[in-house]
Amino acid sequence: MDLKDQLQNLFPDHKPEEEQDKEPEPEIDIWLQDAPLICKYEKRQGKPNTIIENYNGAKSDFKKLTQYFKRTLGVGGSHKNEKIIIQGDYRDEIMDILKNLGFTVKRVGG
Repeated sequence: MDLKDQLQNLFPDHKPEEEQDKEPEPEIDIWLQDAPLICKYEKRQGKPNTIIENYNGAKSDFKKLTQYFKRTLGVGGSHKNEKIIIQGDYRDEIMDILKNLGFTVKRVGG
């Protein structure tokens, strides 16, 4: 008798909900540009950072995109001087996210 059967015996009136597939990623309302974004890796003060450059959207779009990366990857980051800075080396993950959102991305460096 597994746990599911034991719970069914304890709560006979309960009907379990059907499990759904993984939820799709939420759409964020930002401006998509034609020119490719540049995704590069830098070390600042000895710590790895992923930098996204060449995005020419509004300040609010920078904030939305930065928050989306931070929430999705579970890392810290910021945006300033027309750049998005994410803590850690997440070039591959960020490039996949940007491609799924509809951007074209160019990888710079190794």
